[in-house]
Amino acid sequence: MTADIIDLTVPQLGRHALRENLLKLDSWLFETAATRHWPGAERVLPRLSRSANHGVLWFATAAALAATGSPRARRAAVRGLASLAVASATINTVGKRSVRRPRPGLDAVPTVRQLKRQPITTSFPSGHSASAAAFATGVALESRGLGALVAPVAFSVAMSRVYTGVHFPSDVLAGAVLGAGAAFAVRRLAPTRDLSASPARPHATAPALPDGEGLVLVANTAAGTADRVRALEDALPLAEIVECAPEDLRAELEKAAARCRVLGVCGGDGTVNTAAGIALTHGLPLAVVPGGTLNRFALDLGVEDARAAGRAVRRGEAVRVDVGRFRSGDQEGVFLNTCGLGVRPDPVRERERERWSDRIGGRPAGVLGAVHVLRADRHPRKVQLLGGRRPLWLPFAGSGARRRLGPVPAGRHHAHAGALVHRLQWDDVAPGTLLAYDGEVTEVAGGVTLEKLAEALTVYRPLDQN
Repeated sequence: MTADIIDLTVPQLGRHALRENLLKLDSWLFETAATRHWPGAERVLPRLSRSANHGVLWFATAAALAATGSPRARRAAVRGLASLAVASATINTVGKRSVRRPRPGLDAVPTVRQLKRQPITTSFPSGHSASAAAFATGVALESRGLGALVAPVAFSVAMSRVYTGVHFPSDVLAGAVLGAGAAFAVRRLAPTRDLSASPARPHATAPALPDGEGLVLVANTAAGTADRVRALEDALPLAEIVECAPEDLRAELEKAAARCRVLGVCGGDGTVNTAAGIALTHGLPLAVVPGGTLNRFALDLGVEDARAAGRAVRRGEAVRVDVGRFRSGDQEGVFLNTCGLGVRPDPVRERERERWSDRIGGRPAGVLGAVHVLRADRHPRKVQLLGGRRPLWLPFAGSGARRRLGPVPAGRHHAHAGALVHRLQWDDVAPGTLLAYDGEVTEVAGGVTLEKLAEALTVYRPLDQN
C-alpha cells in the first residue's frame, strides 16, 4: 500500500517542481527584460503597444495593403483580419478564462515604460501577441513578401507587452502560438491560392520579349483599363497598345493578330474570350492583363495584374490551356471558363442590361438577377443528356479541372487536363434558348455540341507566383 502511494506522489511532485521552475524562469526573464536598457525603445515600444489596442494598428495596416490596388495585397489584408478575428474570439472566450493568471508586478519596470492605462484582464495569454501573430501569419500565408514586411512590426508589438510590464514572456509566447494557429485554421476554411495551384501545368514554349517588342495588346476601354495600360507600358515599353471601344474590339484584335508575334488583351472574361478565339485562329500565344469585373481566367492562371503579365512576357514563361468549343447549327464559339444553358445565362443577361450594375456593382447585380430569374422561371428545362431526357436547371460545362478544398468553393485547379468528357451533346434544345459562355450570351438554334480542345492555347503566365 505504501509503495502504491509513493508511486503516485513522486510524479505529482515532479510535475509540481517543473511548474515551479518554469514560473521562476518566467519571472527571471521578465525582471531581466525590465532592468535591461534598450536604446531607443522607450520612445517606440510603449506607443506601438498602445497603437495595437483593439486591433487599430492591424486595421490600419490592412487598409494600407488594400490601398495598393494589388489583388494579392487585398487578399493578404482580408486573410490577416480574418485570422485576427478568430484569434481574438478564441482568446477572449476561452484563453483568458481558462488560466486566471494575475498580471506581473511593476516594481522592476521603469515608470517611463509603463502604460498610462493598465489592462484589467488576466495575464495569460497575451491578446496583443495573439492578434499580432494572427495578422502577420495570415498575411504571410497569402504573400511571403508582405509577410516579411509585417513580421517585424508584429514581433515588436509582442515584445512591447513584456517591455511595458503587462505580460510575462510565457504569456506572449502562448498568445503568439494561438494567433499563428488561428491563421492556419482560417486557411483550412478558406484555402490560399497556392494550395489549389496545379503541381504540373504543361509549360509551353513562347517568345521572350524583354522590352515587349512584338507584343500588340488591345485594351477594352469599357472595362476601365487605363491604370493597367500604364502599368504595362512601364513593364514593357516597346509593346504596342491599342485602346478601343467594345464595338471595335474584334476588328482591332484581328488587325493586331496580323502584325504581332504575341497577341495581348486587357479586359474582362468576355474580352479575353474574343481574343482567345482570334489567337487560336492565327496560332499566336496570348498575353492576358485582367481588367474586368471577375477576371476568372486570368486569376486562375495566377496573372493578377499587369506586372505579373509583363514579367511572364519578358521571361517567355507560358503554359498550355484547354479550350472549350460549342456548336449549334451554324453557330460556333469557344469558352475558356464555363458554358451553360437555362437559368445560368439569364442572370448574365440581366447584369448586361445593367438594371442594377450601375447602382450596386456587377457581382451583387448578378445575385439579384439570379433571384429574379428563379422567381420568374419555376420549371427546369429538359434536355437530352448522357443518354436520357433529364430536367435540369443548370446544364453546365467548365473548361479545366476544378476541385474543392475545405468547405468553401475553390477555383480551377488547373486549366488543362480537365474533364474526363471530351465531347458532350445537349439535344432537344429549343431554338432561341439562351447560352452563356465566359460572361457573354447568345441564342442557340437548337441542339448544342460541346468539345474540348486539349492544350490548344498558349498563354503567358509567371511560373514563379511569389
